[in-house]
Amino acid sequence: MELHQEITTLAAQLGAILTDKRLWITTAESCTGGGVSFALTNTPGSSHYIDRAFVTYSNQSKQDLLKVSETTLAQFGAVSEQTVREMAKGAIAASGADIAVSISGIAGPGGASKDKPVGLVWFTVQIYDEQWAFYRVFSGDRTQVRMQAIVLSIKKIIEKIK
Repeated sequence: MELHQEITTLAAQLGAILTDKRLWITTAESCTGGGVSFALTNTPGSSHYIDRAFVTYSNQSKQDLLKVSETTLAQFGAVSEQTVREMAKGAIAASGADIAVSISGIAGPGGASKDKPVGLVWFTVQIYDEQWAFYRVFSGDRTQVRMQAIVLSIKKIIEKIK
């Protein structure tokens, strides 16, 4: 996997901040398939701020590894504010990290519905007990949606910890 230069630059910037502040981060990724954790661990020295990450592509894995409620998934779906909030909370609980980012979306080309178009991605950044959930609808093909989601998630983490 060749990383987009912007992702490499942002991951290095985030790594420097995490190292300086002595913070640990974890990721809980669905549609990005571990892209954020790959970017973070591609930076030399990443063992100083990342211990583990979670790729929870299926609903079952979200429940098993991150303790996302079956009720939440049934009521709101995997691509929802409620689910990414629970994913972030579960990732911190399972890892002991200070910071988590969770990502769940519809990268396409299939999987869309009237209410959830291709390109819809939900995110949560959690630092200790405080959470910020947000979403974007990205344009482009599957790879472009995923790359844009990785970029935005790293930018938001940097913004929240600065």
